[in-house]
Amino acid sequence: MEDEKIVQLYWDRNERAIAETSKKYEPYCISIAFNILNDRADSEECVNDTWLKAWNAMPPSRPSMLSTFLGKITRNLAFDRFKLLTRDKRGGYGMDVVLDELGECVSGRDEPEQVWQEKELSLEINRFLKGLAEDRRAMFILRYWYAESITDIAARMELTENNVSVTLSRIRGKLREHLTERGFNI
Repeated sequence: MEDEKIVQLYWDRNERAIAETSKKYEPYCISIAFNILNDRADSEECVNDTWLKAWNAMPPSRPSMLSTFLGKITRNLAFDRFKLLTRDKRGGYGMDVVLDELGECVSGRDEPEQVWQEKELSLEINRFLKGLAEDRRAMFILRYWYAESITDIAARMELTENNVSVTLSRIRGKLREHLTERGFNI
């Protein structure tokens, strides 16, 4: 079923919307959650929660890209679950490595008064990514949005793991430089 029709089912409050969403997007959402959580049961629970959040969000939201809308919900839920599972001690998840890598060039800010700065940071990161070659941008997004392993990215892009690691390291360095030049404290 086409995305527009699925979204309309949500707007019509037709419960078939969830079945159609699951049929079309469950593997996609499971892969996002699994890359973060590395646990099938937790991933499935996040995806079930995604359907509920989507149900509660439409209306009033009418996403133009349903896959992105669902992917973002799944990713946020998976990160929330990851934080819950690892709040006492870190370890056991590949996600730690991904977060540490990104932490080199983007520091977290939890203070509410810095929401504006976070939005500006997000916009600047997007500007940086738009300036990258398509293959580099894809590599960065696969690693830091979808939390794919270096091994999986290398296989997908037909590169060596070392090539992917080195390229990502260089991109992070350029991102750090880009953000520093624009006045962000990194």
